[in-house]
Amino acid sequence: MTATRAEVCVVACAEAWRGDGEILASPMGVLPTIGARLARLTFSPDLLLTDGEALLIADTPALGAKAAVVEGWLPFRRHLAMVSGGRRHVMMGASQLDRYGNQNISRIGAADRPDRQLLGVRGAPGNTVNHATSYWIPRHSPRVLVERVDMVCGVGHDRAAAAGPSVTRFHRVPRVVTDLAVLDFATPDRTMRVRSLHAGVAPEELRAATGFPLDVPADVPRTRVPTTAELRLIRDVIDPDALREREVRA
Repeated sequence: MTATRAEVCVVACAEAWRGDGEILASPMGVLPTIGARLARLTFSPDLLLTDGEALLIADTPALGAKAAVVEGWLPFRRHLAMVSGGRRHVMMGASQLDRYGNQNISRIGAADRPDRQLLGVRGAPGNTVNHATSYWIPRHSPRVLVERVDMVCGVGHDRAAAAGPSVTRFHRVPRVVTDLAVLDFATPDRTMRVRSLHAGVAPEELRAATGFPLDVPADVPRTRVPTTAELRLIRDVIDPDALREREVRA
């Protein structure tokens, strides 16, 4: 069974939650949601998932399907109390992301006259200060992977370090998954590095699609492809309508 680029990205998203244990997984978007459900059905069975609103679900339904088993009630006030001490791992999107992991989802352009108004800061600062935050970027481009974000919403490693222990205590950006590669910040200065390249992606393609210098080692591995069992779960159980293929096309 040959995996598509979208399915490789699903597995890369799922791997973000490997080893997390019994925490709340909060995927935002189609591929992160498939990834979180795949992780719970395979190597991270203790993950907590919600229905996207206020219910903790015990089963792992297909996208768009209603959960058959509800195991808990998680209204907003309880949710905030639960996630304030590192017990959550969210995978968010980013309109801009810089080499230190600072994220922008609020505006493009100068503060006094922005070119584009986006979502707003939303919960990004609280997410990045209080628990692990990974990112999913379906279109890796110099407009998204930028030298400097126009506004800091999610806190990156440089700003977290400058703020001190009150911020760094739970601050963690485990990985960034894009349609071209998997990236992380496991470097001495906590700047972005290439963890793996997806099959078919050349180092030159990745460099050209990034708005700052990005080292791609000659021995960088390829992103893990899904196993046959994982492909069956993705295609037959979690996403039978193949919504994943609408988001990522190789």
